[in-house]
Amino acid sequence: MNPSKSQSKPPAKLQSSPAATQGRLVLLGINHNTAPIEVRERLAIPSTRLADATRTLLHQPGIREGLILSTCNRVELLTLQDDTAEAASLQPQTKADLLRFLHEYFAVPPNDIQPHLYEFREREAVRHLFRVASSLDSMVVGEPQILGQVKESYTIAREVGAVSTHLEILLQRTFTVAKKIRSETQIGSSSVSIASVAADLARKIFGSLERKTVLLVGAGKMSELAARHLIEHGASSILVANRTQSRAEKMAANFASLTVQTEAIHFDDLYQEAPRADIVITSTGAPQKIFGRSHGQHFLQSRRNRPMFFIDIAVPRDVDPRMNEVEGCFVYDIDDLQQVAAANLADRSREAAAAETIVSREVEKYHERLQSRDAVPAIKALQQQAETIREAELARSQSKLAGLTPQQREAVESLTRALTAKLLHPQLTALRESTRPKDTE
Repeated sequence: MNPSKSQSKPPAKLQSSPAATQGRLVLLGINHNTAPIEVRERLAIPSTRLADATRTLLHQPGIREGLILSTCNRVELLTLQDDTAEAASLQPQTKADLLRFLHEYFAVPPNDIQPHLYEFREREAVRHLFRVASSLDSMVVGEPQILGQVKESYTIAREVGAVSTHLEILLQRTFTVAKKIRSETQIGSSSVSIASVAADLARKIFGSLERKTVLLVGAGKMSELAARHLIEHGASSILVANRTQSRAEKMAANFASLTVQTEAIHFDDLYQEAPRADIVITSTGAPQKIFGRSHGQHFLQSRRNRPMFFIDIAVPRDVDPRMNEVEGCFVYDIDDLQQVAAANLADRSREAAAAETIVSREVEKYHERLQSRDAVPAIKALQQQAETIREAELARSQSKLAGLTPQQREAVESLTRALTAKLLHPQLTALRESTRPKDTE
């Protein structure tokens, strides 16, 4: 980031352009507000492929640093790009380049993606990242999972060498801002996660979850959270199915108690055991649908037409939406959960407004610090140049100073340093002021 120092150039040319040292910050993405689940699931990246996708992004032309955030509600590409004069004149091409990456990596036609994309640059990209990590842009405002997901993406990007100088500074500040909002507002006090919204929906459907049997398909974090909420609402029997049997058994054991019966079922027996459940919550990373329309027909026959509810919180989806066509089967996907989340939005609006104020303030602080960093090399070079001139003048006057005592020599040294500092002060102040945001009042 730092430009090379030069002692021979006049001070006026020692200033450096912030854009030249930083590159261009560009964020491109889709989320639950801009794209339906039918589009989001086609771009979802499982955690096992995130490192490969990040490496591929880093190898795109002009990308110096990059990070990919992929959750059930969003896929975003945060990039630091070359900032040459030629690149600056081709800004619209940036979006096309990232769109081409999405098209080639996911084999999804650009026309299917482009209408749902949003793009942020520089200050607005920073603001968006702060809001995302602070859960102000989440389907459920205040939910705690998103910060962990951002940190996971950051860790993977660092491991593959995609995050270094500039994005490292930005992401560390992002984590600080998110923590600050959690500690200074009550945005998380009444917040609910996707899992708890799913549990609320199940409770509203049945009126009560007492004596109801719940089948969790997938033993990941989301399923674990859903299980906790379901037990709080009175579920008395929980079945757990996972492709890794040991994980299913571990989760089942963790939730077993005197009032809750749990059982780990083999994934190969999933379709045979599923009719035992009143509620099925799916949260796997399977690339294909697990439950189809024909499964629903079979389940209802086995249950003697007693209704069965599927809450699909997976992206890509685990349940074919056509199962809704089977009378007695009711399917809710992650976008349906938005309706439940909206009911709690009013309770958090005041805290969200306070959080937005913190974000705005922190965006200004971040840019002020960042641009001040760009003045540091020029300030150091100017100070070093002045010190070189001071020492040269003292050396030139060495013969005239030969008769001075050590104390007198020290007095001359102190005097010349003080004079140099006073002469430099107006220039250094002007240099620092020139890097501050012009709209900060």
